[in-house]
Amino acid sequence: MTILIYGATGFTGRLCAHEAARRKLPVILAGRSAEKLQKIGADTGLETLAFDLADTEALEQALRDVSVVLHIAGPFSATAQPMVSACLRTNTHYLDITGEIAVFEAHAALDEAAKAAGTMIMSGVGFDVVPSDCLAAYVHQKLPDATDLTLGITGISAMTRGTAKSGVEGIRFGTRVRRGGEIVELYQPQLTEIDFGQGLRPAVGMSWGDVATSWHSTGIANISVFFEASPQFERMAKMGKFARKFLGTRLMQGILKRQMDKIPEGPTEAQMRDGQMIVIAIASNAAGKTIKASLQTPEAYAFTAKMAVDIAQRVMDGAAKLGYQTPSLVFGADYVTGFDGVSRKDM
Repeated sequence: MTILIYGATGFTGRLCAHEAARRKLPVILAGRSAEKLQKIGADTGLETLAFDLADTEALEQALRDVSVVLHIAGPFSATAQPMVSACLRTNTHYLDITGEIAVFEAHAALDEAAKAAGTMIMSGVGFDVVPSDCLAAYVHQKLPDATDLTLGITGISAMTRGTAKSGVEGIRFGTRVRRGGEIVELYQPQLTEIDFGQGLRPAVGMSWGDVATSWHSTGIANISVFFEASPQFERMAKMGKFARKFLGTRLMQGILKRQMDKIPEGPTEAQMRDGQMIVIAIASNAAGKTIKASLQTPEAYAFTAKMAVDIAQRVMDGAAKLGYQTPSLVFGADYVTGFDGVSRKDM
């Protein structure tokens, strides 16, 4: 039994590689650049394998020797389809750390194909969406007839280039929410206030992965996700439909993505060591009853590496359930509370 980590030379990929080495797991580090892989392989002592996802023969050959893929290489709008399709052909369990709503929904549509192949597809095994998915499942357990779910998130100090590029791709859409079980786009700013533990704070609606996954996990029909307001998030939320369409053109997407290559690769070691995230879940039913809970976790990227590799290890050891799955559906609402630095409380 072996885990293949594809995209191991990127910022989050390297964090996952070091976490896998710390756990002494049987892992192959993979990606496009043999030179970059050689360095991370030397740093971790793990085996490496270079190939491009466009090389179908090399991809399938690599997957025949592993039981689970942890796919780290984004943007997943471009890379997820060839990898997940190869996993279905080779009967390999598939995991990734996407936060892209369209990718979650595309993978949910592969549920029957995954079952037929005897495999599991689980996207979002990082900060987006493990903590929020588990917290959504927790409040749903306490209020099974909930009709509305609001999630709030705060604490992000810096983004990786990959996350920033995924955000650039999402500019052309309005704020995506779920209404009546369907994902819709809203072009008016979604503004509210959320108590993250120190009184009400302004928050803005964001297109976060739970708009897709929390519905699959809980069946709650109306889902919105908010981030504590910052100048950057507010500019995004207040961007008009015309501006979104203009910035979504191929020309502007190329320009914006090249700008993202100039930002720092990711958060600093100090930010990852000292950072804390807060997730809030608020569930309510038709009668007006409300259940609230909060979750405090380590910094998002450092925590992503721990969760992603832990889930890959569990799947390798036989914890997979066939078909499309979410973290809470397989591991339960309490899964995230088993990590150091995580605390959950009712509000």
